[in-house]
Amino acid sequence: MECPICGSDDFDVINSKQKSSKKKIMEEYLLKCVDCGYVFKNVVSSKKPQLYRVIISKQGESIKTFIELSPNDELAVGDSLLTDEGHVEITSIEIKNKRVKKALVEDIVTIWANSVEIPARIGFSVDLHGEVDSYKLDLDRDFQISTEDIVKIDKHIVRIHVIKTQERKITSGFARAEVIKRVYGKPVKFNNFDYDLTKYIVKKTLSE
Repeated sequence: MECPICGSDDFDVINSKQKSSKKKIMEEYLLKCVDCGYVFKNVVSSKKPQLYRVIISKQGESIKTFIELSPNDELAVGDSLLTDEGHVEITSIEIKNKRVKKALVEDIVTIWANSVEIPARIGFSVDLHGEVDSYKLDLDRDFQISTEDIVKIDKHIVRIHVIKTQERKITSGFARAEVIKRVYGKPVKFNNFDYDLTKYIVKKTLSE
């Protein structure tokens, strides 16, 4: 917005009022240019907030809810939202039967998100040369796991060789628990280990 006389974008608000219709909210401002003193009106309109569907992943369950958002806003993967299920982080955005990284709210069909108010639940598989012991763990969302870590889990001491996240497989590097789907390890003949995950086991699951 610029002063129509001198082009300055520095002005004081003398007065403002709001009008609304079924679909829009209009803000009418009476402004005074700081540089030249010219007084003029400006109207800013925006679409009224609408309800949008949010599907929240919460420890293996999918919970559907709705959130009121302004159609004029833009959302992106990684953004935080406050829903009636608590704070969530957007993991994917669906528009017209495809997933995108960001979009105008008015184009969004479904918002996919993870709860950030509960521990991250990850899978952990131990390869026993033909058989697999598989576990579910609840970890702090910032807990870091690296490939080549030597860890104790249940009765096993294993070396981690693959970390599967929401987007890719990691064979070298680390990831935070909040993005990890499953960790894969193989037993090693060591007595020492970097850390013990046993106390974080929620349950032992069927082989995967």
